[in-house]
Amino acid sequence: MVWCKSIDEIIDMKFICNPMQDKIKEIREQSNAFEIIDLESAEQYRLKFLVKKGLINLLFQEFRSVEPEKKKKFGAELNVLKKELESKHKEGLQSLNKSESNEDNTSLDLPAYFNDLGSRHPISHTIEHMTEIFERLGFDVVSGPEIEDDWHNFSALNFPKNHPARDMQDTFFVDKDHALRTHTSSVQVRLMENTKPPIRSIMPGRVYRNEAISARSNCFFHQVEGLYIDEEVSFSDLKQTLYQFVQEFFGPDTKVRFRASYFPFTEPSAEMDIYLGLETESDARLTKGTGWLEILGCGMVDVNVLENCGIDPSKYTGFAFGLGVDRIAMLKYGVKDLRTFFYNDKRFLSQFSSL
Repeated sequence: MVWCKSIDEIIDMKFICNPMQDKIKEIREQSNAFEIIDLESAEQYRLKFLVKKGLINLLFQEFRSVEPEKKKKFGAELNVLKKELESKHKEGLQSLNKSESNEDNTSLDLPAYFNDLGSRHPISHTIEHMTEIFERLGFDVVSGPEIEDDWHNFSALNFPKNHPARDMQDTFFVDKDHALRTHTSSVQVRLMENTKPPIRSIMPGRVYRNEAISARSNCFFHQVEGLYIDEEVSFSDLKQTLYQFVQEFFGPDTKVRFRASYFPFTEPSAEMDIYLGLETESDARLTKGTGWLEILGCGMVDVNVLENCGIDPSKYTGFAFGLGVDRIAMLKYGVKDLRTFFYNDKRFLSQFSSL
């Protein structure tokens, strides 16, 4: 038994039994007894306890009339109660969301959805096939940036200052000192600057030129360039390497020809054509009535290029070549319009799903 020895203790005992205290206890009991079993009951809980006209806010309004000396005690209890109510509502929703995500709503009566399997793009597959062949011939694979400075894209490759490739109508310039690379020869320059011979590498990648878009050309296309630098490398080594590639890629009976040409970075230079034929109108149009389609340019690396890259031309020689992947893919798969590769036409691309 507790004995009250003063009037203050009697007042404190009455305070404990204050209606405010009873209401806090009652709301807590109601909250504990409330079960949140679905979204509807969660919303009912929120409306009953947590909204502006809910029980907890009504109790806070009543709290304003509490005597100042008693507000500290009641205020702390009200804040604890509010956090308990909000926490229960939040945890209830989280539990419902988790259980819904784990439910298996599969109905065996519904029709099945069949997703079409993707496939390698013919251009990607062509690059992979070409890379495999050159790797068997002893070439490794290197890459470089698609935005290049003047030195690596032009100057180091023996392009004179007045060369038309430096003009806006032929090249996409990013600023006055940088452009989208016009060939992956820029990767060859970087390789020769940082690697001592012997060098035997290929450089696959996308390049950009400001050209008219047609059935046989585009403003961007793909190349696989190659570089071989060593002692006593000759033009016959270049021809035999390219003959071997064509025979492996297109077959042993493929008709090939070399034509003399000019490139600033090779001397002597040549172009290589494959015979496509004149059997159809599209063949004639694609080959400009000759039956032959150019697939690459090549030649012996120019002495100035070797010197620009810090390689002694009196000791080392080398050859370089650049294959047009898009045209090779056209020949390989019988595609008559280069633009078809880039239309993202599913009807066209689905024909290569077996690659």
